[in-house]
Amino acid sequence: METHLENEDINRFLTGIERRAFGMARFATRNDDDALDLVQEAMFGFVRNYADRPAEEWPVLFHRILQSRITDWYRRTAVRDRFRAWLGRGGDDDDGADPFDAIADPSSPDPAEQLLRRDISDAVAKALRTLSLRQRQAFLLRVWEGLDVAETAFAMKCSEGSVKTHLSRAIHALRSKLEEYRP
Repeated sequence: METHLENEDINRFLTGIERRAFGMARFATRNDDDALDLVQEAMFGFVRNYADRPAEEWPVLFHRILQSRITDWYRRTAVRDRFRAWLGRGGDDDDGADPFDAIADPSSPDPAEQLLRRDISDAVAKALRTLSLRQRQAFLLRVWEGLDVAETAFAMKCSEGSVKTHLSRAIHALRSKLEEYRP
C-alpha cells in the first residue's frame, strides 16, 4: 500500500515541477525537443535514483540532475558545433517558434496589456539567454525555483560562494539589459 502512495507522491511532485523545468531547459537549449528530452531524462534519473529519498529532498535532487543534464547538453553541443564549423555547416538549429507565445493570458483581456506583457516576457527571455550558463542556472534556481544558497550550490555542484557570485553577476546583467522596463 505504501508503494502506491509513494508513486502518487512522486507523480504529484513531477507534475508540479515539469512546466518550470521545461522552461529552464528551454532557456538553456532554445529548442523544444532538446528541452523536453532533458526534462524527461532528468525525471527518469530522479525516479531511478532518488524516489526512495524523503520528499523534502526531492526538489534539490531533481534540480541537480536537471542542471547536470543541461551542462552535459552544452558540452555535447559545443563538440557537435566544432565539427559542424570544421565541415563548413552552421551550428544553430533554432526553429524560431516560442511555445510560450501561443499561450493566452486569461487574466488580461486587454490586447494592449497583453502586448506589453509579451514584450516584457520576450525581453526577459532574451536577456536570460545572454547570461552565461552558470549565471542563468544560479538565477533560475534561486529566483524562479526559490532554492536557498546551499540547495542551489548542491544542484549546481559548486560552492555557495560561487552561487552568490553567479547570481550577483546575473542580476546586474539583467538589470542593465531590462532597464527600460523598470517602473
